[in-house]
Amino acid sequence: MQLKRVVITGLGALTPIGNTITAYWESLQNGVSGAANITKFDTTHFKTKFACEVKKFDPLDFFDRKQARKIDPFTQYAIVAADEAITDANLSDANINKHRVGVIFSSGIGGILTFQQEALSFLKTGKPRFSPFFIPKMILDIASGHISIRHGFKGLNYSVVSACASSTHALIDAFNYIRLGKADAVVVGGAEAAVNECGVGGFNAMRALSTRNDAPTTASRPFDLDRDGFVLAEGGAALILEEYEHAKQRGAKIYVEMVGGGMSADAHHITAPDPEGAGAQAVMEDALHDAQLSPQDIDYINVHGTSTPLGDISEVKAIQKVFGEHAYQLNISSTKSMTGHMLGATGAAEAVATILAMHHSLVPPTINHFTDDPALDAALNFTFNQAQSRNIRAALSNTFGFGGHNASVIFRQLST
Repeated sequence: MQLKRVVITGLGALTPIGNTITAYWESLQNGVSGAANITKFDTTHFKTKFACEVKKFDPLDFFDRKQARKIDPFTQYAIVAADEAITDANLSDANINKHRVGVIFSSGIGGILTFQQEALSFLKTGKPRFSPFFIPKMILDIASGHISIRHGFKGLNYSVVSACASSTHALIDAFNYIRLGKADAVVVGGAEAAVNECGVGGFNAMRALSTRNDAPTTASRPFDLDRDGFVLAEGGAALILEEYEHAKQRGAKIYVEMVGGGMSADAHHITAPDPEGAGAQAVMEDALHDAQLSPQDIDYINVHGTSTPLGDISEVKAIQKVFGEHAYQLNISSTKSMTGHMLGATGAAEAVATILAMHHSLVPPTINHFTDDPALDAALNFTFNQAQSRNIRAALSNTFGFGGHNASVIFRQLST
């Protein structure tokens, strides 16, 4: 069977460093940090008092008051990001068969704010006066449902949940559906809104978050000796994946081609990565095999790079095993140093960043580097602190999730 080719025709983003694709890219190339003191709740009794919140976002700019009350913030972020990607691709107005347009939108946690609010209300009154919108606001798949209803897309529709790897797994699913001929286009992405008491408190209890309260803007410092955990973030990102001939026939603009996806499991620990990076190595090798590319074909890796002591080292070990001597020719960067960790949305947000880097021939930096870690090879190019110009022929984006879930995707400049 001849597999179809898959291209990216639309992008959307609502992030802590930009509420549109244009603003997001402007911040990425200029090394802007999205971290600041939390404004959404009183952090007096919390170990971590900062996060990467979405800024200057008013749901009433996008929804009427009645709609906004019925939709959890994670779904609001999903819809706004998806709307931008759909507009960018001119997908709603195109003469297309909407029965062959799908939506796969992910989240790692979903409507945790809604759950928190309803549970606290019940505990306060002792009476089960739950909102009729409690469950429809909270469930993770509701974002996909809202997007399809809003745009009339009647193809495949569901959510993928694999913690922080969720939206990268969604990308791979959409990629495979399209290349098997089961869809013409799929709206893919992820959204998260976990900057609240339960989200911050839960991750604090795991000792996963940075507690650098005296300097939040520099707290996310992947590959730095003094990294002390990730910075929790929120937001959404979306991509339009489309069959190449379908896109060409309707005259759609094409950013890049998606050529491969890999998946693996660490089978090691519920939260800690395999210390030797075995799962990360396997997933990158799987993606390269799927793309029919050699390690030497890759110019840039947007790494998972969360700024955790164990995770950063294991990922670098895996890169060196997969790429060998070519690892020293790569640009490597972690855009989480700017956005923070958007959990289930992070894969989509970083795929968007990777595609924009290819589109603009510019590698975004890993900011907040102050001190080399002797456990990491200083000869590798981590693109520290400043963006670097580069013609990127092909790029790989890694995403790893609690539970040992690993996913990698590969994009390539379009070849006719």
